[in-house]
Amino acid sequence: MTSGRDLRIDFFRGLALIFILWDHIPHNPLGEVTLRNFGLADAAEMFVFLAGFSAVLAYGKIAQRDGYTVASARILRRCWTLYVVHIFLLVLLMGIMFFANEHVETRDLVQDMGLGYFVDNPQKALVDELLLRFKPNLMDPLPLYIALLFGLPALLPLLLRRPLLALAVSLALYLPATFLGWNLSNEGGGTWYFNPFAWQLLFVIGGLAARHSGQPAKPQSRPLLRQPLFVLCLGYLAVCLLMALNWRWPALGFGLLTGDEMALMKFGPGKTNLSPLRLGHFLALAYCSACLLPRGPWVEQRLCQPLCSMGRHSLEVFCLGVLLAPLADIGNALCGDHPMAQHTTALLAVALMVALAAWLDFYKRLGKAPPVAPSTGQMLTELKAHG
Repeated sequence: MTSGRDLRIDFFRGLALIFILWDHIPHNPLGEVTLRNFGLADAAEMFVFLAGFSAVLAYGKIAQRDGYTVASARILRRCWTLYVVHIFLLVLLMGIMFFANEHVETRDLVQDMGLGYFVDNPQKALVDELLLRFKPNLMDPLPLYIALLFGLPALLPLLLRRPLLALAVSLALYLPATFLGWNLSNEGGGTWYFNPFAWQLLFVIGGLAARHSGQPAKPQSRPLLRQPLFVLCLGYLAVCLLMALNWRWPALGFGLLTGDEMALMKFGPGKTNLSPLRLGHFLALAYCSACLLPRGPWVEQRLCQPLCSMGRHSLEVFCLGVLLAPLADIGNALCGDHPMAQHTTALLAVALMVALAAWLDFYKRLGKAPPVAPSTGQMLTELKAHG
């Protein structure tokens, strides 16, 4: 395990939170610059990988220091906290959408948000909500994280002691989930949009990366473009980029995947079951990013600090983003979806997320005890020892 905090994790987690926000504001022009437009994977892969990295890094240290029982108890306590947050957030989101739907005439916000099931079956929807089976739009990532974290106590000893066995167990769940459709049931006879049996593989890979993050990097005498693995990953990223360009502009005629095939890969079963093509794209991207952006002073620059701050408080910032995305859509609808309004609401939402993270940093510093000044006796003793 690494002894120092890798600020790159906070940086990329903050970046993923912005991408998730912009991807979920309908017709948002800034959504054109998010990760999903340049390949197969999107911010969801970033979120799950970094969640696994952070979870194993944090609870692995607890397990090594206090034992697996204490680590498991803390993991389950965290799951309960996330569960309560999810229920509260869903109720708050529903209240906002039902209220706003009375004032927006250009669209049905309740249906757009996936709340029609609640309108038609309120009693059953409340039960499904408590069972994590009712998840309107924007509410899928948190239940996935709860499910993945809930299974971590069983896998944590293997991740720390037998990493190859942990990966084999994870693959044994991933393969039938991806190719046979193993999944958890959802409301109305459906299944989870993020299949936890498939996405746990990326969570585990993130945990394995955390396990090896403290090992010193081997010096490379050859430049990156002469390293076979880096070149292979870079080539796969280029192919995925061509796929994405062909999806957005079919007239380019790359012919790698049709528009319908790309839609299924981006928003359908390919995303639900974490297709190997998507998984490979993200892993190649993560490897190239780690090679091109190693630990260093770049992440401590002033421009990077807001993202790092958001990443340190990812749960609170994510919850705020879940509320800000529909609020931005409501504001855009009231302004007739004017481009100026769309840019303004998207940037204002990010500013509010940055402000929340800054406030939480400040609040955390307030809770720290001030350094205790040494007594006169201690000072005299030290002076005598050095004099």
